[in-house]
This record gives sequence, C-alpha cells and structure tokens, in this order.
Amino acid sequence: MLFLDKTIELNDTEMDIYNYIATNLDTVTYMRIRDLADATHVSTTTILRFCRKFECSGFSEFRVKLQMYAQERTKINVDMSDETTYIDFLKRTAQPEFKANIAASAKILRDAELVLFVGIGSSGIIAEYGALYFSSLFTLALHIEDPLNHPFYHLSSKLSDKICMIAISVSGENEDIIKYIHQLKMQKCKIVTITNSAKSTMAKLSDANIAYYINKEMYQEADITSQLPAIYTVECIAREIRTQLDREGK
Repeated sequence: MLFLDKTIELNDTEMDIYNYIATNLDTVTYMRIRDLADATHVSTTTILRFCRKFECSGFSEFRVKLQMYAQERTKINVDMSDETTYIDFLKRTAQPEFKANIAASAKILRDAELVLFVGIGSSGIIAEYGALYFSSLFTLALHIEDPLNHPFYHLSSKLSDKICMIAISVSGENEDIIKYIHQLKMQKCKIVTITNSAKSTMAKLSDANIAYYINKEMYQEADITSQLPAIYTVECIAREIRTQLDREGK
C-alpha cells in the first residue's frame, strides 16, 4: 500500500494537516517542519505527532517517505477520462477484418449445443457474463472458473463435437487456459479466443481468434487493461449468431 494511502485514525487537526499535504504534495516534500506548521496553523510538536502516526521518527523521515510516495504516484499512468483507446477500438470494429473474425467465430459456435466460457481474474468476470448472454440469446452456455479441475476437462468423444469453448484473456498466455485448450483440442472441440493480440499463444491455438489491440494498463502490479473490448466482442458474436438463426427461421 502506498504511504499516504494507509488507513490511520486521525483527529480533526491531523486531518487538516493530511488534507493540506495531499493537496500540496509537490510543495510539502521540500518544506521545513516550521514551514508546514505555519501553513497548517499548528505547532511543530503537532506536526511531529502527526509524523509518528505514519511510523516516522521525525519530520525528516516523513519527508523522505513522502518524496518516495510522490515518485511512485508519478509512475502510475492511468487516465480514465481518455476515451481515445475506446474510440480507436470501436472504429476497428467497422473494418472488414474484425467483421470477418466475428463471422468466422459465429460459424463455429452457431450449431454448438453447449458453449464453455473460460477466463481467469477479471477475464473470468467477462466469461461469466458471456455465458449468461449466450444462454439468453441462443444456446446453453456455462462459465468455467477452474478449467483444470472441471468435469469438462475430460470429455467423451460422443459429446466433444457438440461442445465449443470461448476463452477470454488479455495476455492470451494463461497457462491453465492453454492446458485446457490443448486438452479440448485433442477431443476435437472447437476453440474461439478473445485476446488483446493475435500473436498470443491462445490465439495461435484457436480455430478462430478475435484480437482487439488496446493499450495495456498497469496500476502498481495489477493489470487493469480495459475489458470493454472483450464485452463488446462477446455481444457481437452472440448477436451475429442470433441474426443468422433468425434469418433461417431457427
């Protein structure tokens, strides 16, 4: 957890000091203790008590940790107001390549009696949504949370040709999902993947891949790459299948 983001119980005066520091971070990192005391209208003793609550022996140590905190914050490059990524993706969905990949995926999935959705982490949430969406529109679909320990890991040959899998992954390199793909491919199941890159391992193993190519975003060590393209793609595939079936009166 970052320095100033720790949950610490502060009184009203200390909260005023905290708010001043948070608002004037770049300035406070170069202040003397007397400067901060004057700016917040408290004594230097109050500032020292405040610093000790953040496990600092004095103001000098607090200021060093504050500088480190400020540097860490500048490494975080996440602008949630930047819509360029989404606009660029939506423009690509109108291109022939994207439409062709949707059509290829729909052709594979439309006659399936069961669609298995697989994803790990945030992609798992999209997989769960996809299973509900597909089940509502045209066929039974299940969300697989733990692919290597699921009953469908080993299928009989009589069932495998009626089952398809949609695997969702930003990186396309999840080892458990890759093992699951290998297992189902040996049993003649068809595989559709939704990934951020067509060059990923999962994409190369699949019968059809839809890659959305957006900038990867990290917050500290967490991958927070947007899942909006994955949701959009899942819905596009399902609607394309439903349109085809309606056109044929099925």
